[in-house]
Amino acid sequence: MISFLGSLPLGTLNVAIMQIAITDGLRPALYFGLGSLTAEVVYVRLSLIAMDWVRKQKALFRALEWVTLLIVLALAISSFYAATHPSIKKNIILSSTLHRFWLGLFMSALNPVQIPFWFGWSTVLFTKGILQPQAAQYNIYIAGIGIGTLIGNFVFMFGGKLVADNITGNQDVLNWVIGGIFLLTAIIQAIKMARKKDVDHRIDHPEEEEHPFESIILQEEDNNDKPKD
Repeated sequence: MISFLGSLPLGTLNVAIMQIAITDGLRPALYFGLGSLTAEVVYVRLSLIAMDWVRKQKALFRALEWVTLLIVLALAISSFYAATHPSIKKNIILSSTLHRFWLGLFMSALNPVQIPFWFGWSTVLFTKGILQPQAAQYNIYIAGIGIGTLIGNFVFMFGGKLVADNITGNQDVLNWVIGGIFLLTAIIQAIKMARKKDVDHRIDHPEEEEHPFESIILQEEDNNDKPKD
């Protein structure tokens, strides 16, 4: 549930999945989603077994933030370029010759946003005793994360396909909209980095990863653990 809800807000990867579904079809979008999901579960597993190591990699994560910012800006520029050149129609980065699985894996691996998100949630769940340091629980936890993220990807994939079926002759408008979303994402990230609300801060304050709807989930877990009369 946390993984599914966390994948719904507009971000670099889910907007990219939507644009690939619109321009290239569902299969390439699915490959992209599976690639990004692979990188995510690797990061989660790493955060579970090497929390101290993760805390010490702030310089690496800070560098990845800059790389991600440049990638998002490049995606925005590519979408705007496609919008102003009707003969192209596609984002030249997302519709490159690189297989979509490897593109999704590469973009997700360079995106540090998910690292503090799952680092924070794993810390919170350990603290509350909901998640135990056991291999079986780790495997179930990661499987749940993978399923939740995949379902969230489906929302953008099929949503993108639905849009594609209804935009005949308006591809340039859609490219402007998606380019605007990428540009807004880049601006928000730049502001967070300037205000020090970046990966460093989020790793140091994992409790801030609890959003209102996620707190409800934890409350339900607490209620389930209480003895029944």
